Amino acid sequence: DVITTIYGPPGAGKTNFCLLAMANLKDKKIIYIDTEGSFSLARFKQICPDYEEVLSRTIFLTPTTYNEQKEAFDYLKKNINENFGLIIIDSIAALYRLEMGVSNDIQNVNRELSMQMATLTEIARKRKIPVILTNQVYSDFEDRDKVKTVGGDVTKYWSRVLLEIQKLKGDLRKVTIIKHRSIKEGNSCTFRIVQTGLEEVKG
Repeated sequence: DVITTIYGPPGAGKTNFCLLAMANLKDKKIIYIDTEGSFSLARFKQICPDYEEVLSRTIFLTPTTYNEQKEAFDYLKKNINENFGLIIIDSIAALYRLEMGVSNDIQNVNRELSMQMATLTEIARKRKIPVILTNQVYSDFEDRDKVKTVGGDVTKYWSRVLLEIQKLKGDLRKVTIIKHRSIKEGNSCTFRIVQTGLEEVKG
């Protein structure tokens, strides 16, 4: 009944987490809002042997502008019910970032993002439906080692779980719990992306 946000650089494996969540949800419907065109059918087939059955329960929304993303959220509010078991938005801030670059009303753009996050929180709490978001990151000019998420405090405030993915040497990745209600913050796991999904790397 909470929002989980997974953030990290491009190619870190954020979408793989979304696909694995889809593959492991039984029976109920899924809404997948794909703002970056990052859903890959070929990749989903590798991860999920029963992909046809899962896809038959999945509604895909593919907004290409911030206004279309707003319309996707209007669809969510009108159509979500107890038959749904998962909402995925990959990514929450891609179109927001584009809109910020062209809009003359930054305050309104930020307000809309806050309203979208509030909508997701309400759905998660009232309907007991898990929500998974991915988000992009960028470097802080004043502190190059510090990573910031697009949308800043708005997405972090509304998310009850934050997972940060980092690229390590070679094909290794590291996922760290930044925020969680019951698991110790700072806990981490090293993994690599393999054909069937993700594989933990010990040591």
